[in-house]
This record gives sequence, C-alpha cells and structure tokens, in this order.
Amino acid sequence: MNPNSDPQLPIPISYITGNYFIFSVDAATFLRREHHICGVTAGTLPQVPQQNVFTGLPLELMPEEARLLVEKGVACIVDEVNFQKQGMRSLVEEDRMKYLKELESQGLETMQLQARRKERMREEALKKEAEKAKNKAKIEAEAEPEAAQKQDENAAAASSKDAAVVSLFDDSQQPSTPSQVSSRRSSILTPADAMGITPAVSHPPLPQQPPAEHLLPLPQVPSSYPLFAHLHSKGYFLTPGLRFGCQYTAYPGDPLRFHSHFLVVSTGWDEELDLMTIISGGRLGTGVKKGFLIGGADKSREDGETRSNVRSFSIEWAGM
Repeated sequence: MNPNSDPQLPIPISYITGNYFIFSVDAATFLRREHHICGVTAGTLPQVPQQNVFTGLPLELMPEEARLLVEKGVACIVDEVNFQKQGMRSLVEEDRMKYLKELESQGLETMQLQARRKERMREEALKKEAEKAKNKAKIEAEAEPEAAQKQDENAAAASSKDAAVVSLFDDSQQPSTPSQVSSRRSSILTPADAMGITPAVSHPPLPQQPPAEHLLPLPQVPSSYPLFAHLHSKGYFLTPGLRFGCQYTAYPGDPLRFHSHFLVVSTGWDEELDLMTIISGGRLGTGVKKGFLIGGADKSREDGETRSNVRSFSIEWAGM
C-alpha cells in the first residue's frame, strides 16, 4: 500500500445495530499495518460463490478493538444511521437535481461509447465480408469470366442486404439530449457495466470529519478488555477465539504470516479457578500447538491505567 494513501485521522468507525464497521479499504489496511487491528471481514464479494471462505468489506471490529482505537486517538465512533438520515434530510432540491443531471450525463456518455463500439464492429464485419466476396470472385473469374461477373453482382446484393439488416438494429438513432436519456433510464448502462469492471469503492460512506453531534462515547467492552489492551501493547495481534474455545487468539505478528501462540482467557483478579479448567485449557492449547494464557487486572489499584496492572500466566501441558 502506498503510504501517501494513509487515511486522515481520526478514522470514522460506523456504529450500526450494535456493531462496529470499517468501510474503507485504505483504513482497514492502515489499521492492520500500523495498529495491529485485524477485525473480521463481514461483506460478500459479488463474483465469488464461496461466501463462507471468501469475504470482503466491511471490516467488523470487536468492541475491544474499537475502544482501543478511540483511546489512542486513531478513530472515532459515529452513529451512522442517524448521520445518514440527517444527511438525506439536508439534501436540498438543488443538490438533488445536480445529482440527477450528473447521472444523466454519465449515462449519455456511456451510451455514446457503446454506439461507437457497435459502429466500429459493424464496419469491420462489412469490410471482411466485402474482402471475402472479392477474393472468391477473383478466383472464379480466372476460371470462368461470366460466372465471376454474376458472382460479383450477387456479392454486392448480399452486402446491401447485410447493411440493411444491420441498420435495423443500429443504435445511431439513440436519444442525444439529457431529457431523452432520462425517458429511457432502463436501457442506460453505467460506466462500470460498459467497461466490464466492478469498482471496489465509489465514495466513502462517511466524511473524514463527521459532525460532533453524531459522535458516540467510548464503546462498552467486556471485562476482558484490560487483558486485551495489555497483550496488544506488547505487540500481539488478537483475533476472536471462538473456534478454539477461548476469548482471543494471540499472534506474534500478522496472522497472514504467523501461527498463533496463545489461547487467551480473561479471569477476574480474585476469581477462583477450578483446577480442571486449567488442565483442560492447557491440554487444549497443547493439542493445537498453542499455549493457554490466562490473565486479569488488579482493579483495586488506582495508580495508573488498568492495562498496566494486568498479570498473565502461560500454561502448557507436557509429559514428565
């Protein structure tokens, strides 16, 4: 990724129905590269049928990831639903007409491009047919002059007939004014359709600096957040650990390059732990080539950030 394309800070995180999303590919790449935030892709790709394997934007963040970014001043939480509603209400008639005019202009430009392509293809087809008929007539003329003369006449008649058939479906008589184009919107192709390209993004769903009235406070996070922030500060990449029966999986580097090292489970500072829980976690971690890490924060201390009061322990199952 080109560093010059790094997004402007703070990055808006869209809050929608209790979830946190990143819609910009530049923002998602920047957060992964610079701040070890992976998230989970939650969108679908239009040309990939295996949606359970191949997914795309938006990037869904855990509440812990969203809160960590806000605390670091990298991102802000935006109530996108209310923001979009307010934006639609503020769309005055003049802006709406300008937008429709731009759509008509784009449609007309695309239609003209398609018409030029069809005209060029028609001319090339007629030229090939004429050359083919001329070569055939030349060969027959060497053997029989009279038959060659008759063949030339038939070829000319066939060419005229083909031109008449093509003109029947010619798009050269398409509407040429925006008002005529608007009356035939159903037949207008978008520039992406004309070029055969599916664009990844058009315009960002939110501006870089959302209005203050649409900003939300810090996200609510589970009690495991201090351990999450502690491991993140040590350089680990953390992802949801549901598939391994834990809260997080911790990677020493980008998950695309490294195998995870720990199954992470948060516990309270004064919480009693059953010995079987430790044994089963240690055996599970060893079985999947990972360590079983438990930890928590001492909330009784008030001499600094909670994450600085976290202690963690790694348990591995080994034969004696």
